Parts: sequence; C-alpha cells; structure tokens
Amino acid sequence: MVYKRTHMCGQLRSDNIGENVVLNGWIQKRRNLGGLIFCDVRDKTGITQVVFNDETSEELFALADTLRSEYVVGVKGKVIERESKNPDMETGDIEVIADDLVVYSKSETPPIYIKDDDNVDDNLRLKYRYLDLRKKKMQDNLSFRAALTTLARNYYAEQGFTEVETPMLIKSTPEGARDYLVPSRINLGRFYALPQSPQTFKQLLMVGGTDRYFQIVKCFRDEDLRADRQPEFTQIDLEMSFVDVDDVIEIQEGFLKRVMKEMKGLEIETPFPRMTWEEAMNRYGSDKPDTRFGFELSDLTDLVKDCSFKVFTDAIAAGGSVRGICITGGADQYTRKKIDKLTEAVKSYGAKGMVWMKKTQDGVSSSVNKFFSPEQLSELADAMDAKAGDLMLIISDTNKVVFDSLGFLRRHIAGEMGLLDDNKFNFLWVVDFPLFEYDEKEDRWSAMHHPFTSPKEEHAQLLKTDPHKCLANAYDIVLNGVELGGGSIRIHDQEMQEDMFKALNMTQEDIDEKFGFLVEAFKYGAPPHGGLAYGLDRLVMLLTGEKSIREVIAFPKNQNAQCMVSEAPGLVDEAQLEELGIELRK
Repeated sequence: MVYKRTHMCGQLRSDNIGENVVLNGWIQKRRNLGGLIFCDVRDKTGITQVVFNDETSEELFALADTLRSEYVVGVKGKVIERESKNPDMETGDIEVIADDLVVYSKSETPPIYIKDDDNVDDNLRLKYRYLDLRKKKMQDNLSFRAALTTLARNYYAEQGFTEVETPMLIKSTPEGARDYLVPSRINLGRFYALPQSPQTFKQLLMVGGTDRYFQIVKCFRDEDLRADRQPEFTQIDLEMSFVDVDDVIEIQEGFLKRVMKEMKGLEIETPFPRMTWEEAMNRYGSDKPDTRFGFELSDLTDLVKDCSFKVFTDAIAAGGSVRGICITGGADQYTRKKIDKLTEAVKSYGAKGMVWMKKTQDGVSSSVNKFFSPEQLSELADAMDAKAGDLMLIISDTNKVVFDSLGFLRRHIAGEMGLLDDNKFNFLWVVDFPLFEYDEKEDRWSAMHHPFTSPKEEHAQLLKTDPHKCLANAYDIVLNGVELGGGSIRIHDQEMQEDMFKALNMTQEDIDEKFGFLVEAFKYGAPPHGGLAYGLDRLVMLLTGEKSIREVIAFPKNQNAQCMVSEAPGLVDEAQLEELGIELRK
C-alpha cells in the first residue's frame, strides 16, 4: 500500500499548521527520547521533522522505534507549531505529529553519509551514486539542469528553431579528439563512430532547408579527462541559415540574458564585450580569459633582448618571447617556498623554470639579481607597472609555453588570493581566431576549429596565397575563464572549400573518405550558414557554483573514464567478439 502524499517534505510552513498531511520519503535520522520519537523525513525538496508519541498508539510507537537511517516510509499526521524552532531548516517552524506509518522498505547501513558535507572519496561517491543523488545538493543540481534545458527548448522554439535529432551511429571523421568506435556485426570489419558533435549533419540540415535547427544532444570524445571533461557530454547545438556572425551572436546573447534572469535572478547587460583572439592571448595568455580580476600579461621581449641572461636571450633567438605578470600585493603572501611550488606547477605546461621579482620600498629583489643591475630590475618592474608590495613572475619560452604558463598562473593565484567571485558573471565573446594552428606533435597545419570554418571575408584571397595568415569567422562565448560554447560561419562555396582542403594538404582520397557525403551535398546548393554549440554541463556547473561537471551529471565517469556504478567498460565474452569478427591481442 502506498500513501498518496499531499506535500513534499520541504514544502510545509507555518501556513500549514492544523492541516492533515501525508509525507513520503527517507528517514534521515531518528532520536528516541523515551516517550517521544523524532524522525527527520527527507525527499528531494528537503526535510520535515515527524514526531511519534507513545500516548497516540503503542503499536505505532513500536513501529516507529524500528526505523533506521534510509528506511523508506509513508507518514500521515497533523502539522503543528514547533516548540523549539530550527532557523537552519526551511521547515524549522513546524513539525508533524504522526498518527499512521507505513514502512515501504528497509535499508542496511549506507556506505556513505547522505549529507552534503560528507567529504567522502570521489570514487566512493561515484560507486554509490544512487545514494549520493539523495543529497539535497545533487537533487538541486539535477533540477536546475532540467529547468535550464526546458528554458533552452522554449527559447529556441520561440526564435523559430526546429528541434531535430541527428544519428548517434555515424562514420568516423577523425578531427580533434579520438572517436569512440562501434563495430558493425552486419558489416564485418567496418565501424561506426559515436559523434564528437553533430557538425556534418547539422550542416546537411541547412542544405536540406531546415533554416534554423537546434538539439540537446549527447556527444562523445575519447580524450584524457579533467574537472570539466567527460567522455560523454551534452551540447545545446544549433545552426542557422542566411546569417553572419552578428546574427548568431545576437540570438545567443538573448538566450544567455534569459538564462541569467530566470535561473539566477540577474539582469545582465547586452551586447557582451568582444575581444579578438590575439588580444586575449597577449593580455591574458588564454583564449578563454577570466576578466574578473587583473594580473594581465606584459611583453618584456624588447626590453631584455640584449641582456646578459642567457635563458631570456636564447628563448628570444628561438622565436619565443619573455612575458610576465604582476601580482598586486603578492610579495608578502608568496614566500620562497610558495613560489617554488608555482615554479613546479608551470613545468606541466612546458616551462623549464620561472623568474620572480618582488618590489619593496627599498627597490627590487629577484631570483636573477646577479644577471641584472638594480636599474635594469627597476625598469622591468616599471614595465609591469609594479608597486611596492607586488610580486612579478616571468616566463621565457615559445609563445605557446609562455601563454599557457602565465594563463595558468594568473588564474591559479587569483584563486589562492580569493579573487574569483562566484557571484560575478563576466561574459565575453572571443572572435577572429586563426583559421589554422600548427600541430607540433604531428608536424603539420590543422584547422583550429574544423575544415568547414570560413575565413573572414577580407581574408578569403589569403586562403589561396598565404592560408596560414587567415583569420576565421569563428567565435567563442566565455564566462569567467571557461569556454561555454563556440561556433563559426561555415564555408558554403565549393571553390573556397576546395582551397581549404588544399591548405590542409588533404588528398582527394582523404576528402572523399572523410567528408565525401558533405562535399557531394554542397554541389546542390548550400545556403550561407553558421552556428554554435554550448557545453550544457559546463554552463550548469558555472551557474550552480560547482567546480566539476561531475557534480551536475547524474551518472558521470571517473578520471579513468569508468562508470563506477555499472563497472563499465567491461569484458565481453568470446561469442560476442566472434560475431563481430574481432580478436583481442593478448
């Protein structure tokens, strides 16, 4: 028998005093005070204190005495005013005097506590995720995500977008991360791939006349994981026909303005600031800059190109640069031991070391005092606009290493100094990306986004003559140092698409094998089109103040891409492999 509930456990207030109610939920805790038993009954909305009195019914009281943590129950009773009110509970002004009880199921002692501040190991939380999900914080995150998804669907429908599902089993077109492959039993020796994004199919939808498409879609990338990455993730994906960059951006700013208003109760100003990729790298060392604080980069290359410090001059001679950041008020906060930790940290970004300087009322002290005169050190400090009490950190290497290292340092240090305000939301468009980037590992040029990104109109001819100088019609939306989404205006002209493939040194065989079906479709009339895809998980993570997307995904994978609940990936038997024509190497 199931008691039909009248209220959720977190809903009851003083206005409900005198009402007869029915609650369903889990026992959070039980306290037997002799003639009274107090039970906290919990569901996804919160907790209500329920009281069992031995004078009401001996049988009921005896049943209540058997209750333990995480038993699932139904309770009938009357709401009364609580004598000892609890200001820390939303329902702390009332309690329910029980007159009936049913135990739906019993529970063994859970391996983790069902409370938000349990501080349990992450792998244990993921193994018992179904218990972890009972926490109010987790249920709030899932509810927030559901509401945001509904808002997205409503907004884009209002803007004339058609929601279309694209295939999950597609052809492998290796670009960017590794594909997850799925063997075909019917076509032995051939493989599907799980989509890294619906890129080619949403462009086909534009060729097909859909005009405006969107989809809340699962995507898959076989890459190393971190706090904001998962092997499977969710995108708010969209594409529009007959548009330019400004059209796409205007629609997205309307969406984000509504998100902030309805989900956070905040009015944000539009249009958002725009910054070129080059400016973002030079000022912040990152193409997704966090603009909530300063610590901007200073280029010191010209100032030190003729100095006697070989570390600097060798980096410059090799085509690199010397840049630094000034940490306001950091001289006293960062001891030599802390600076050594920072030096070790930047080594993971390729830096071989780091120079530090501190400005005091008496001058400038530095880790390279013997290579520079006091006047030269003062000149460097002035170039970084340092004041007494400031700490300066300098990296010299290739531009990529310098930018990556200083980009990491400025945000890491801002976090340590408490400058990352989670209640401040700085939206920023980063535009005018390079069309190509050089892949040092593979020793070749590749498309920074994908081969269908168009160059800026004024750079169209450069695609034929000097393609690596082209800037792209691409744009990323950044929030507080996190890329929320990115997109571009696509190539719709067949001749320009051929020039793009030539610039990537793709053979006709490569083109036909990887993208033949899309090139074929473009022969029959492709409209100018462009789009964008948001990382839904990242957006929810930022808006809920979480530090990892695992906190806003119901059943995420761990750092080894394993599902701790179902123990995937798992072994399969020989018969299944034989059906697929697969033999495992020992």
